[in-house]
Amino acid sequence: MSERAETVLRRAVALHRQGRRKEAIDAYRQYLAARPEATDAWYDLGLLLKAECKYDEALDAYEQALARGVRQPEEVHLNRAVIYSDHLRRDQEAERELKAALALNPDYVPALLNLGNLHEERGERQDALACYDRILAGARETNNPHQDLCFEALARTANLRPPSSQDDPVLRQLRNASAEAAVHGKVAQANLLFALGRAYDSLDQFDLAFDAFTRGNECLLQQTGRTYDRARAVRLTDALIKTFPPGSPEVLPASPETGVAPLFICGMFRSGSTLIEQVLASHPEVTAGGELDFLLRLAAGRLAPFPASMVTPDPERDAALSEEYRAHLLRLFPEGSAGKFITDKRPDNFLVIGLIKRLFPAAKIIHTCRHPLDNGLSIFMQILNHQVVGYANDLGDIGHYYGQYRRQMAHWKSLYPESIFDFDYDAFVREPMSTLERLFAFLSLEWDDRYLEFHNLGNTVKTASYWQVRRPLYAKASGRWRNYDQHLGPLRQALRDAGVTVD
Repeated sequence: MSERAETVLRRAVALHRQGRRKEAIDAYRQYLAARPEATDAWYDLGLLLKAECKYDEALDAYEQALARGVRQPEEVHLNRAVIYSDHLRRDQEAERELKAALALNPDYVPALLNLGNLHEERGERQDALACYDRILAGARETNNPHQDLCFEALARTANLRPPSSQDDPVLRQLRNASAEAAVHGKVAQANLLFALGRAYDSLDQFDLAFDAFTRGNECLLQQTGRTYDRARAVRLTDALIKTFPPGSPEVLPASPETGVAPLFICGMFRSGSTLIEQVLASHPEVTAGGELDFLLRLAAGRLAPFPASMVTPDPERDAALSEEYRAHLLRLFPEGSAGKFITDKRPDNFLVIGLIKRLFPAAKIIHTCRHPLDNGLSIFMQILNHQVVGYANDLGDIGHYYGQYRRQMAHWKSLYPESIFDFDYDAFVREPMSTLERLFAFLSLEWDDRYLEFHNLGNTVKTASYWQVRRPLYAKASGRWRNYDQHLGPLRQALRDAGVTVD
């Protein structure tokens, strides 16, 4: 290695450690132009490109690492699988990569866990269980480097094989494992406690269930620290309302848009967005896009500081961003080009409805909502990404955030009353036909009673609700808060403080 090349490599590594990703990418490329055989550099370049959302380039970098004999190639195949599955929605390629990893190392736990998760997203229960059972068969090996993932496999298995009675051995397994997992990290312990909570809930042991969920959320708070800032949430809501006031340019009548249109489904997390997307996906004119982060990344990146960057309208910029978003949709879902809508059901897109209407004046928005106590409890009972849902681990924080969400949605509906349809989950499970007929009329879609068979779709569902939406419509989750009412004092109080009616 020449002295110059070694200097470039040291600079690339230093930039990487400093988080200066774009500069690090340039340095790695400069180094690899001189030393293309350096497999570790190709691997590191792939990591950086993925972090910068340059997914095709990341796949190419990983391919170079594989072609040149990288160490532990199964890890590279795993990384490629994650890109294909989570970011490019190409599940067949993801499965191919995972199977390539397992061909090299049949006991590679990360690949088995990811393959099991992919099967779950497709509704392939027995195939998922087969993957988790393989993991658990080797879970007791001495010095297992993936013990935390083995605990996750146990939690997932318990979700797929819920206990049949209070004497079911799975309850003892979960209790024992949750105590043992404490030394392996709070996230591993939380996974097991949430699985224990769901198991008790399925047996109507609600006090025991709530205790398990509470301890699981405490583990997550200990792991991440409290990330929700109530004052900051209020400031953001204030800024959004001020930035998009009544009478601003984007509320003027929109000209018709041609071609497939984005259809936005948003609201609180755990408010029924996956369910309604699944119903809509049963219509031949609708392609399910799932949770897309394009607009939120745009707001946090090129449009930063957002929403201040939107105070002065910029039609040329907005037109370019609109076309970029459309191209992104069609790149991910080329099959949707022949239809009327491709859905984007990222729940917290409700924060950027002003941006949506700036980019797509004719956009239709489905706002999912449900009883605030049910919504808050469901968030508390589910492990969610703390970087996105920082309020999820504390009932008081959930109630406070819900109040800001309600305030924000009231503002958007005052600006765009004809563009926003309130989809009430509780009303839907009571009277599905009338609710859906109104929704389909709002979207100018032809109604057919067969669309109530949404649970028979063979599509991939990439949210925590992937098993719920594969069941016929059921009302058990509506009114669930009553089973836990005595524990919901902090949530009730925070909602009352925000002016939200809860009874």
